[in-house]
Amino acid sequence: MREFVVEADGGSRGNPGPAGYGAVVSDAATGETLAEAAEYIGVATNNVAEYRGLLAGLRAARDLDPEARVHVRMDSKLVIEQMSGRWKIKHPAMKPLAAEAATVFPPGQVTYEWIPRERNTHADRLANEAMDAGKRGEQWSPAASRADLDTPPAVPAPEGPPGDATAGAARVRAAMTSATDGRTTEPRTPGAADGRPAPGGDAGGPASTEDADATASTGRATAGRDTGTSAERPGAGARSDGPDSSAAHRPATDTPASGQPAPARDTPASGKSAPARDIPVTGTGADADRRAAQAVATPSSGWAPADMGAPATFVLLRHGETPLTPQKRFSGSGGSDPSLSDIGREQAEKVAAALARRGTVQAVVASPLARTRETAGIVAARLGLDVAVEEGLRETDFGAWEGLTFGEVRERHPEDLNAWLASPDVEPTGGGESFAATAARVAQARDKLLAAYRGRTVLLVTHVTPIKTLIRLALGAPPEALYRMELSAASLSAVAYYADGNASVRLFNDTSHLR
Repeated sequence: MREFVVEADGGSRGNPGPAGYGAVVSDAATGETLAEAAEYIGVATNNVAEYRGLLAGLRAARDLDPEARVHVRMDSKLVIEQMSGRWKIKHPAMKPLAAEAATVFPPGQVTYEWIPRERNTHADRLANEAMDAGKRGEQWSPAASRADLDTPPAVPAPEGPPGDATAGAARVRAAMTSATDGRTTEPRTPGAADGRPAPGGDAGGPASTEDADATASTGRATAGRDTGTSAERPGAGARSDGPDSSAAHRPATDTPASGQPAPARDTPASGKSAPARDIPVTGTGADADRRAAQAVATPSSGWAPADMGAPATFVLLRHGETPLTPQKRFSGSGGSDPSLSDIGREQAEKVAAALARRGTVQAVVASPLARTRETAGIVAARLGLDVAVEEGLRETDFGAWEGLTFGEVRERHPEDLNAWLASPDVEPTGGGESFAATAARVAQARDKLLAAYRGRTVLLVTHVTPIKTLIRLALGAPPEALYRMELSAASLSAVAYYADGNASVRLFNDTSHLR
């Protein structure tokens, strides 16, 4: 089955005012542009123009292949949330447009994702071309369009593993440097007590034990809090559309809120040059990781990495509670392999309902342990999917510490515990698995799954250490970051992996669906 990415945008110079939309259909695997659409629609609001763009993009995708799976990406939070069913539609002009968009493809064939405006430049350019044409008393012409030409090309294929922040940052900077040709461009049209908890496996503590949020026995604690925004959380309360939610599209000569003219700057989003920031990736591994992560996470104003097509998105679900979870006991892959408790099964049902409402998961993969396979089975049954098992997603083997609390381990094996806390290369007592070994295994499983599920959204049902490791690697954070994250039972996190080797953490430790 073919997979398309539809990117759409719309704008109004006045809101309401002269309006237009743009939409582009690309191949999800290659990023190749397959179809473009744009139109000046007269006087309308931003949101109406955005819905018109969505409709045009979906119709263009249907014309190419009515059996294809379609992933819609827009920078309009309102349209994405309404089409995903999380926000109500009250505006009379938008209700029929949304209803029509929902019928272009059968239910289940279309998924929706909000993206920042700087990643929607192709559709944005088409919309502005349409509005410019309308101002001249003309309609948009595909033959005269430069939107595809002005959209930056993809950076070279990655040489390292996806999700490697250090290598990814270096490649982005290299691509930006090679693209520099000395030209400048007009500004883009604006659009719409030490804080480290003791490691604990399946308990949600720093690293990974069924237990060990064992902060009481160590005197160290970390605040675990749900970080998903209301729009990101599954089952977030319905919200009605208020006044137009997107900033109006304005001509390139527009001025920012300060009233001062916007300074011209080089923007690769326009297909022209941008100065590459030279942040060397040298020094110790931890220092290099931190600098690389900063380089990726905080781009200079006015540029964004080239569009890599639809990312592979891993939705990371920690299994539901087992009888050992509330007792805060180490429970890795070398112990009794407990099943879910009644509370854990209830949590799995709630996750399943939330993910069914979201409607974006296309495949389910689980760790081989009983608690993850049971959680995955409950969710997959609700989604109508099968469960694949990946050995590399299993929890760390905690050796002789399996089944013990953190306090009991400290009492019986104090020197081994201190050494383990001090270095990711140290194994637990009795020949368990070090965190360094776990990280290598998890990274290998990640790369295998990325190759198998390119451009798709996959639910990975796994454990505390694998999830924290995937988050750490995506951020380019040092190993000690494992001790600074809280992960609750049945919580959701998410990481998107792009074709250039970079990764973006979208969500972490969201438990809103359990309330």
